[in-house]
Amino acid sequence: MWRAAKLFDDDRRRLLRESDADPATLDLLSTLRRSGPPYRLTTRELADSALVTAGAISQRVARAERQGLVARHPHTDGTRRVDVELTECGHSTVEHLVDAVLGRETDLLGGLTEQEQRQLRHLLRRLLDELHSSLDRLT
Repeated sequence: MWRAAKLFDDDRRRLLRESDADPATLDLLSTLRRSGPPYRLTTRELADSALVTAGAISQRVARAERQGLVARHPHTDGTRRVDVELTECGHSTVEHLVDAVLGRETDLLGGLTEQEQRQLRHLLRRLLDELHSSLDRLT
C-alpha cells in the first residue's frame, strides 16, 4: 500500500509542478472550494483542516495571495482573525488542478477492470472505516 501511495504521490507532485502548483496550494484551494459559497474560511479553520500550524497556513496563504489565488480579509473587531477567500482566479485554478489530478489518477487505474476498481474502492472504504474506528478507540 505504501508503494502504491508513493507512486501516486510522486505522479501528483509532478503533475502539479507542471501547473506551477504544489500539494499545499492544492489543499488550501480545495478546502476553500469545498466550503461552498462564498468560499471563505478563517486561517484557523484552514489550519485545522490541513492539520498544520498557524505559521504554516500563514505561509501557504501568503504564497497563494501573491499568485492571486486568494484574498485576505482581516476582521475589524480588534481580533487577529483573518478570513481567506478564494478569488475568481483561484476558483478556476482549483477546478483545473482537481480535474487534472483526478483525470490522471483515473488513467493510472485504467489497468484494472471496472469490477476490480469497484472492489478496490469498496475494500479501501472498509479499510479506512476500520482504521478510523481502531484509532478512535486509542484516543
